[in-house]
Amino acid sequence: MRHILSILMENESGAMSRVVGLFSARDYNIDSLSVAPTEDATLSRMTIVTRGDSHVIEQITKQLNKLVEVVKVVDLNDSRYVERELMLVKVRAVGKDRDEVLRLAEIYRASVIDVSDKTYTVEVTGTSEKLDSFLENLSKGLILETVRTGAAGIGRGERILRI
Repeated sequence: MRHILSILMENESGAMSRVVGLFSARDYNIDSLSVAPTEDATLSRMTIVTRGDSHVIEQITKQLNKLVEVVKVVDLNDSRYVERELMLVKVRAVGKDRDEVLRLAEIYRASVIDVSDKTYTVEVTGTSEKLDSFLENLSKGLILETVRTGAAGIGRGERILRI
């Protein structure tokens, strides 16, 4: 099962590599990873998307909590959360394909952020499933290049990840 782990950690050199090293040392895969400073400049939030059953996620959480730099670990799947991902897609846009890409971008509430004679670059945000669906609905052969940020998530409502 897919899990989104939100990790509050000290914003210091080498902290991210220790977390990633923990995953690789135990043969756990990271589907996506994003990290950035929080509203407190001394802390960073790392969001890791991984897969595993409840036992595997429990083991990952226990191991992460043993790291000195890790302040708190929360599995967002334990309650309601909001998830978003950003994707940039460069597509071939020649002839009738131009209209098709614009129509699909409108359906998915995406934005065309760069235009050339032969290509469009489209920005899509939403859940990972929405981004996957956008790619599936593009005609075969239109996709030239894709870049994705990976998921970022936050608890809904009053739920706050704090020290």
